[in-house]
Amino acid sequence: MPLRGHVILSHGLESGPQATKVAALAAMAESLGWTTERPDYLDLDRERNPARIADRLARLLDRCRACSVPLVLGGSSMGAFISALASLQVPVRGLFLMAPPVRIRGFDAGLDAARVPTTILHGWDDELIPANEVVDWAQPRRDHLVLVNDTHRLAAHVEMGAALFGRFLQDLT
Repeated sequence: MPLRGHVILSHGLESGPQATKVAALAAMAESLGWTTERPDYLDLDRERNPARIADRLARLLDRCRACSVPLVLGGSSMGAFISALASLQVPVRGLFLMAPPVRIRGFDAGLDAARVPTTILHGWDDELIPANEVVDWAQPRRDHLVLVNDTHRLAAHVEMGAALFGRFLQDLT
């Protein structure tokens, strides 16, 4: 199978690079001929300080700039937030965002992203990020938004999320 490109998946704040959701997405991408990596941000997350978001973003951008093949960014929660912000600074083919925060208290920038193919998976019952905020953000962009009966962790939709990611990647090629 020819190499399609590279996927960088960023975990959420209370998670890690081996987290269930990003691991499922990585497995799906690899089965379709993409290489993957999952940066570790745990050392930056210990303090839960919004000022460390810039450090997270810098780490992701370093990984993006080291990539010489078509790039897709994805992530969950804080990982989705920094993936979207990174897309404004490096060329990406697409974004896959799970439970993205639209705003983070204490961080000046709100959610913003390049105008590239974007799919968002979000829970109707997300206790941290109200679904209507994500709808309001995605609507003017006309992003593909999938709302499911789940909470912020999207634990009941890991397999469905991986399948959705697989279709997203196939549509990019």
